[in-house]
Amino acid sequence: MGYFFDCGLLVFYGFLSLFFMPPEAGFLIAFLCCICLICLGYAVKRKWLRLFFDIVFGLLGLVFPEVFLFYPCLFYLLFHEKMPGLAVAGMVLFLCQMPEAWQNRGMFAAAGVFGFLLAFLMERNTRKGQNLEEELRRTQDDSKERNLLLSQKNKALQEKQDYQIYNATLKERNRIAREIHDNVGHVLSRSILMVGAAKTINKEPGMDAMLENLEDSLNHAMNSIRSSVHDLHDEAVNLEEVEKGLVKEFTFCPVEMTFDMTRQVPRNVKYCFISITKEAFANIMKHSNATRVRLILREHPALYQLCVEDNGTGASYDPGKSGIGIVNMKERVNALGGTMQISVDKGFRIFITIPK
Repeated sequence: MGYFFDCGLLVFYGFLSLFFMPPEAGFLIAFLCCICLICLGYAVKRKWLRLFFDIVFGLLGLVFPEVFLFYPCLFYLLFHEKMPGLAVAGMVLFLCQMPEAWQNRGMFAAAGVFGFLLAFLMERNTRKGQNLEEELRRTQDDSKERNLLLSQKNKALQEKQDYQIYNATLKERNRIAREIHDNVGHVLSRSILMVGAAKTINKEPGMDAMLENLEDSLNHAMNSIRSSVHDLHDEAVNLEEVEKGLVKEFTFCPVEMTFDMTRQVPRNVKYCFISITKEAFANIMKHSNATRVRLILREHPALYQLCVEDNGTGASYDPGKSGIGIVNMKERVNALGGTMQISVDKGFRIFITIPK
């Protein structure tokens, strides 16, 4: 620490006076007072109290002249407190009150002036070093903060780009499914009809088996295309976008939606959650006087979770007399091995969990 290093050097500078005068009790008292002053200057937080101790130490030289030998430490502390006027006053007191009994008074006066200048230069250099260190720390903190913000922005941009790619992939799957359905499906349907007509008007027995095989092949191709189109369409369902669309279409009251699921949600879970959300929103509009709805979809390590709750007070629930909508919800959830809980304590709440 620059503060204690500088003060230690100035204390050592005061000890050099022992080459020119014998050590006495007053010197030991002055040394101990100087050490206490240095520690108080570092530990005390209030500036006025530190200045009070500095002034007391300076006036102590009128009682114990040996205190003058450690005045460079006092000068340093006053410069550290940005009180150069008091430091100059201390220097004048040192020159005016120096004991006449000291031999080589001129040498001690020169040493005091040199100590004054030394304290000023040391404090200024230490302050510059501390300012540079603070500036370096601020620069490093700003750099880390900028890097962190940049990293977060890059992550957000990457996630946005991945989502756009994912969404574009789903749209392309839908387009391909439509193209297959509209073009190839219609051609195969027309071909099947034509084969059926050919079988009807055919009068050659040898052609029956060939037309039968051709019809079976076309029907098999038609079934394969239908299955592929359905798979493409089902895989292209974006659960988050569909749920957002349902929330946007629900104008009965505001909906707060929380979606925290990955994109690898099974197809049957997607359709289950979409159907239950539709039914829950329909029930809220029919049976609830809610003014706020919360829709929560979360994925956990072992299960998928759906929660729809409102703050309505008019809805009631009797497990033995459930409507067709609630029954359909339970059947969908049970088919996936999940559980559904309904509570009406503080509004109507549907809580569903489906294991992975």
